[in-house]
Amino acid sequence: MSSRLSGSSGFDVGPTLLFCPADRPERYAKAAERADAVIIDLEDAVAADDKPAARQHLHGHLEALAAPEAEALRRRTVVRVNPAGTEAFDADVEHLAGAGAALVMLAKAESVDDVAAAAAAFPAAGIIALCETAAGVSRAEQIASHPQVVALMWGAEDLIASIGGSSSRRPDGLYRDVARQARTQVLLAAATHGAAGIDAIYADIDDAEGLAAEAADAVGSGWAAKACIHPAQVPVVRQAYAPSAEDLEHARALLDEVPRHGGAFRFRGAMVDMPLVRHAEQIVRRAEAAGDA
Repeated sequence: MSSRLSGSSGFDVGPTLLFCPADRPERYAKAAERADAVIIDLEDAVAADDKPAARQHLHGHLEALAAPEAEALRRRTVVRVNPAGTEAFDADVEHLAGAGAALVMLAKAESVDDVAAAAAAFPAAGIIALCETAAGVSRAEQIASHPQVVALMWGAEDLIASIGGSSSRRPDGLYRDVARQARTQVLLAAATHGAAGIDAIYADIDDAEGLAAEAADAVGSGWAAKACIHPAQVPVVRQAYAPSAEDLEHARALLDEVPRHGGAFRFRGAMVDMPLVRHAEQIVRRAEAAGDA
């Protein structure tokens, strides 16, 4: 299942992206089966000593995905590489640059120059820039302006660490103000340049209720997808992105009325103008992506 929920160019997977450590090749296929896309991670999920073997595993996997019958899976496989300017990034490029990755996630992107380095190394790939430091968030719009960027993702924990904090969330589980600002800033930067926005992971795997609330907010705010760190999170996020029967009926009925009016009109007790029409169109698109329309 895939959806194209934004004006992005080159990003058509979602709404669930599931992380998988690159040093666990036996999990690659399982992760891809359970989510709409798999992020095979060469950065934080893999210890430094294990990265060389992980690169070899991933190279072999990408070569296998070059077969015509594997094209659909290749297009929903994301490779997360290490930050530009690091030895680990250089090693990632050396092993994977010609392996045919369709989507490359650049960890800790902090400037358009970082993106340019990834784009030069992977010229045929869409770049997902991960804005997860103070510099990356502050320059999110510049980063999103690179023509090879198809999506921006943000990350709370690395961001807080980069500014000297110790927790991205308050005791009630909600984000602290600085994290909320960063989340908003990255989403607006992505939308400004026609890129998709990918919402950060929810670290508490056992808190399905909290994840559901955050995913629902992501849907309402316009995030095209949300990253997951455990397969159990995938159905929760999918449920949030699938409109309820009531919302879908309302959206369809509203859209049926549009051709009968020349401008704003009254519908079921509310005034409807073009922004609300666009909201209804988004609901129908999400239903179609979920297979409910």
